[in-house]
Amino acid sequence: MKFEDMINKIHLADCYEFIKQIPDKSIDLILIDPPYEFDTSGGGGVFGTKKRKHEEIKVAEKKYRQNDDKIKNRMEISHLGTGIDYEILNELDRVMKKINIYIWCSKKQLRKLLQHYEEKECNIDILTWHKDNVLPTANNSYMNDTEYCVFARETGVKVYGSISTKSKYYVTHTNVKDKKIYKHPTIKPLNIIENLIINSSNENDIVLDCFCGSGTTGVACKELNRKFIGIEIDREYHKIAVDRLNGITANGQTTIFTDFENIGENDE
Repeated sequence: MKFEDMINKIHLADCYEFIKQIPDKSIDLILIDPPYEFDTSGGGGVFGTKKRKHEEIKVAEKKYRQNDDKIKNRMEISHLGTGIDYEILNELDRVMKKINIYIWCSKKQLRKLLQHYEEKECNIDILTWHKDNVLPTANNSYMNDTEYCVFARETGVKVYGSISTKSKYYVTHTNVKDKKIYKHPTIKPLNIIENLIINSSNENDIVLDCFCGSGTTGVACKELNRKFIGIEIDREYHKIAVDRLNGITANGQTTIFTDFENIGENDE
């Protein structure tokens, strides 16, 4: 496939294979939210086994557990909780003009990501998203209320934006509304993704998201006049992302995005 034919499309493909088609030094910014890797040794969890004092907490916990079970089932189907093959980092580095990348990750993945980009002598920041409405944990752990984003940039890569876009941390509610509309358990708030794109790219730059999920990065690029390449392996999420960018949500509702043509691409 020609490079120009990849742009402004979400490709239904395995990113580990598809990225090999992307030319060297062709991408201005990468922004990805790949599958998280979790510590499965137990002891923490979202829900405890101790008896709660207040009935309303019991009810909330039961409802939260039911929702969590649905998300876990979906994660198993789409491999959202399996982590990544870190070899892809070399491919991501290859396709960037200069290393300029945001990677959302779990705490367990931080060490390997930091090690990789420290060896590349990049400037590194760790951004965080703190959710203030998660259910408290009851066992031997802190609450599951923080997500991490590693930002690595090569020397000479600028950070743009303003005071309003350059915060290193965000404190919000869990974006339940977006999860319901776009059916993705790890969807990130659009305004956070927009800020990252504003801070690390210019208009008409090309942004790659090779784990694009429900298409939030593509929506942000569209709003901010950036070009993008999206890759998603899961057919259901690929359809949701394409429909979203074409103006239809997962619930069949119309959005403002109706001007892109041929935004979906099946590359299998």
